[in-house]
Amino acid sequence: MQAKPIPKVKPAPLPPETVIGGYRIVRKLAAGGFGVVYLAVDEQGTQVAVKEYLPASLATRQPGTLTPQVAPEKQSLYRLGLKSFFEEGRSLAQISHSSVVGVLNFFRENETVYMVMNYLQGATMQDFIITARDRRKNKIFSESTIRSLFDEILRGLRIVHQYKMLHLDIKPANIFISDDDKAVLIDFGAAREVLNKEGNYIRPMYTPGFAATEMYRRDGIMGPWTDVYAIGACIYACMQGYPPAAAPQRQEKDKLELALSRLRGVYSDNLIEIVQWCMALDPNARPQSVFALQKELGNEGDRRYTKLTLTEKMRLQINSLVTGKKDTAPMPLAAESKR
Repeated sequence: MQAKPIPKVKPAPLPPETVIGGYRIVRKLAAGGFGVVYLAVDEQGTQVAVKEYLPASLATRQPGTLTPQVAPEKQSLYRLGLKSFFEEGRSLAQISHSSVVGVLNFFRENETVYMVMNYLQGATMQDFIITARDRRKNKIFSESTIRSLFDEILRGLRIVHQYKMLHLDIKPANIFISDDDKAVLIDFGAAREVLNKEGNYIRPMYTPGFAATEMYRRDGIMGPWTDVYAIGACIYACMQGYPPAAAPQRQEKDKLELALSRLRGVYSDNLIEIVQWCMALDPNARPQSVFALQKELGNEGDRRYTKLTLTEKMRLQINSLVTGKKDTAPMPLAAESKR
């Protein structure tokens, strides 16, 4: 009988009541492959979110200890990611925009880096989509809501790009809708991307359906158009309730147009065309800047709705039976980034 491999133990989070940089840890909020996010309070008792650089593929940490342990052969890669994480904190701290998570402080301690951010209360766009989908609503979001939300997000993303940064992990789980109805971009992926490109210990991290074609290639050239692809995929998820198929699947057989054609009459032709434009497999065929996309998304003058004829509806039903009921990726919207 073959022995089962021992699962890798994730690094232990900081214990509650730990004080780092003057912030007292209350509890762990979330953990991913590259870090841990905590709820903490500052010296005045104000709640903040503290994100700790702690890549699970490179570091370990025993319960009750503060400093990560990194094997000698992984030290250079660990420090490379740490430097990128620190620089990301420095860049984000310069940005003051309601649609970009606010970085209040960033500092080195315990041989790692901590990023202190505004603590947001509300829910992610992913949570809203899943709730609406489970209620079997005809529309996940109305068109006016989609245009309004993404106008806010694009305003923030445009500022990010002006600071020569890319988000690189835009997806519904990383768009937070606060209790006062503000859409905020969270969880930037710059440090992840540096390690993906440089490291042999890290398998690429991306969320299928929201990652552009160039993210799957080590020599892929990324730019604003990479984030634009993800924006298009997020709009698609807001319309369909599910993520689109992953880019490699689309390169083999692209069913995006077929899936979007079912939404004709529900959403305007213009919004459907915007999604197709953003999600072009060829990076050069997409909007090359956020500004170009903003202009088109704000152009509500010509809102045509093409009603499907009976013949077209029958053809779509036949295609569904032949290709499967959904032309979307089989994973649920809540699927985590692949590692």
